[in-house]
Amino acid sequence: MNLNKVYLIGRLTQDPDIRTTPSGQSVATVRLATSRVWNDQATKQKREATEFHTIVAWGRLAEICSQYLKKGGLAMFEGRLQTRSWDDKATGAKRYMTEIVAESMQLGPRSANAPYAPANGPAMDVRRPAAAPASEPEIPVIQEDELTVSGIEEEQKQIKDTDLPF
Repeated sequence: MNLNKVYLIGRLTQDPDIRTTPSGQSVATVRLATSRVWNDQATKQKREATEFHTIVAWGRLAEICSQYLKKGGLAMFEGRLQTRSWDDKATGAKRYMTEIVAESMQLGPRSANAPYAPANGPAMDVRRPAAAPASEPEIPVIQEDELTVSGIEEEQKQIKDTDLPF
């Protein structure tokens, strides 16, 4: 079995760069920084290392990235690794680039009073309303001692060790 799956949660190092291919397909390039923190065994001090990633999103996902993601914003990407190669025109050397091709994206949390704001339009508040409308009925809470099943007659069965699937 083969699997090529990447999950990254990090902060954008710059605003997404969106372009359009000659065929009209949107493509966005997102630069993401991820960090890890650990305690150094030798010095007993906290250490931190940051990795920088290039993420490529296509189609509608590219448009969403360009609308809602901004430098410094937190986001999660799911995708796959892909390595491209080309010949450098200046030196003639073979060059390689490994990037993540995004399949899905989730926006990270934002500050309490800041709505999601598209870069090229008015702010859009996607928060839930503070209180539920009065017309919605309350969901009843059923306590454990109130559990009853009416209209169903069922006899108790003993469970044996051989009945368990594990």
